[in-house]
Amino acid sequence: MFLFITAIGILAATAALCALLAVRPPSKATGRAANAAGVIGAFAGCFVGLCALASGPWAGQESLRLPLALPVGSCALGMDALSRLFLLPVFGLGFVCAASGGIALRHEEPERHNLAAHWFFFHMLLIGLALVMTARDAVLFMLAWEIMSLAPFFLIDFNDGDSKVRDASWVYLVAAHLGAVALMAFFTLLWQVTGDTSLDALQGGAVLARVLEQAQAYSGPGLLTALFVLALVGFGAKAGLAPLHVWLPEAHPAAPSHVSALLSGAMINAGFYGIIRSVGMLAPAGAAPEWWGWALLLLGLATGLMGILKATAQSNLKRLLAYSSVENMGLTVMGLGAGLIGQSCGNAWIAVLGFSGALLHMLNHSAFKGLLFLCAGEVLHATGTVRMQHLGGLQKRLPLLGAAFAIGAAAIACLPPFNGFAGELVLGLSLLDGPALFGVERQVGLLLALAGLACISGLAAALYAKAYGIAFLGEPRSGFAASVHPLSWRTLWPLALPAAVCLAGGLAAPCFFDLAAGAAQSALPLPPAFQQAGLAGLAQAHTSLAAVAKIGGAGLGLALFILFVRRCLLKKRAVESMPTWGCGFQGGSARIQYTDAAFSEPTAKIFAPVMGLKTHLQLDEGLFPKGGQLSVTAPDRLRSGLFTPLFTAVENLCNACKVIQHGKIHLYILYILATLVALLVWGLHS
Repeated sequence: MFLFITAIGILAATAALCALLAVRPPSKATGRAANAAGVIGAFAGCFVGLCALASGPWAGQESLRLPLALPVGSCALGMDALSRLFLLPVFGLGFVCAASGGIALRHEEPERHNLAAHWFFFHMLLIGLALVMTARDAVLFMLAWEIMSLAPFFLIDFNDGDSKVRDASWVYLVAAHLGAVALMAFFTLLWQVTGDTSLDALQGGAVLARVLEQAQAYSGPGLLTALFVLALVGFGAKAGLAPLHVWLPEAHPAAPSHVSALLSGAMINAGFYGIIRSVGMLAPAGAAPEWWGWALLLLGLATGLMGILKATAQSNLKRLLAYSSVENMGLTVMGLGAGLIGQSCGNAWIAVLGFSGALLHMLNHSAFKGLLFLCAGEVLHATGTVRMQHLGGLQKRLPLLGAAFAIGAAAIACLPPFNGFAGELVLGLSLLDGPALFGVERQVGLLLALAGLACISGLAAALYAKAYGIAFLGEPRSGFAASVHPLSWRTLWPLALPAAVCLAGGLAAPCFFDLAAGAAQSALPLPPAFQQAGLAGLAQAHTSLAAVAKIGGAGLGLALFILFVRRCLLKKRAVESMPTWGCGFQGGSARIQYTDAAFSEPTAKIFAPVMGLKTHLQLDEGLFPKGGQLSVTAPDRLRSGLFTPLFTAVENLCNACKVIQHGKIHLYILYILATLVALLVWGLHS
């Protein structure tokens, strides 16, 4: 834990330095100093943090209690296999996003943006995330959760001159605090039942044992259900589970891309981490009610389908990636639900592969989604837009960026030999054993979930064929893409790190799977009777992943060899370049290419009644129309029909309450006296 505390100290010291720079008058020198300090501090802190994860045994338990007195609870920290797994994206992406952000912000005008304040909140986000994953006391956990939740508000609001950015940051803040309210109720109720704020003491189902001991005072099953629902709402809001996902598609397009990458690749994982810890506290191994598993499975499936269908209709590249994050968090929750079903039904195969597949997919998602958001940021810097109808032809003009985006797209589309295929393969294997369960309804339920997983994977492949094809292939659709600014490797080198992880996660999938399986066994262990069967299932999955990795590696090597031979054969020959849509007809233009709306239109026809996808085709009148326009939109019904009226009502209520705040001291004294009288009357009657 010494190295971990050192990493936190480096990040905190850098945050303090940035805070001092933030209060100084804006100048170019101050901006450059803040940018350099922010990047170097994040580099050092994240590097030491990664060393801390590798310093001890992966499955080992480390704990530390700092002598910092808290009114309630204690400042207890701990690190186990689950904490280490979730800290990998925090420190890894923190390193990469700091590098990319430092390059992107080096020319920002100090009068427009306070870079010192930006880097202060960036480091506070890293500190909050690291403490959330290691806090072993409920009070410390909530303090870290608040730090982690508040810092993104200021990071998202970086371009606060845009009203849409301000609205997005406020939507995020409201959603974050709605989740925090549920978590405060969860931990308060937990404390009332158990009389303890130590999270270590509550692991292994201690909550269930204490509830059963107090069965005369509390309704055990009802109380456990309330705790489970509160945890699911509080942590699910951070993870972006439907219907609490509304902040993601607003915040990610508004935030700087290095912030979006960290939020999507690391912060939303905190919600999934909290759900896993909560399940481990509320019920011992195999004792969780079966309906918890089905609830998580159905919620994950609904979230995944909603996310991928909404993403299909997006024309903004960053909004597309945001909805894709919703989809992928749905897949992780599906795996967790399948694991709980396997535990409850005594099926070790489903249990261990469900838990391990969920954690492996979480790890993989952090890599390829971080890469894709950083690529989207570079597209924005080079062209000035991420609207796909204005892009096209970027692969010729930005070959390195196009290659990085292609790697991320292939990984998230589950194409071997990249890491996304390995994660979803394990999830599919866990659901494939559904027919072994007792009861037709269970068998049909898991097989339908497997069909849903296959549907989501197929739609993801189509989605990223659209994203890469429309943005990078063909000819430029506008002057934005035609006059693109060239990007050198000095600008793009941070993208090489997550791209390498996407490839390594597929070629070394068995190693990553073992890390995820170890974390799953430590957090959600199987009952002793099923341990041996669980180990056998893990061994079989390890063997399958090793075979897939070998075949994928061989295929990749063959493809590289063919490209090498082709290059050698063409080296001494003249190679001419022709327009993409030449085909012997020289009168063509970029207008004959597929647009993002045309790509999405078949999906919109199939799923329009379910997801509210709308198509609009407009053609010139006459037999030979000169122009036409097709648009596909996917308005978020949950936001427009539920959350927008709710947020508006709360805002109106707060504005109405302002009448009691008018700055008159004598009236404030009257409020205090009235409150005291009311309390005295209540005390006398009680």
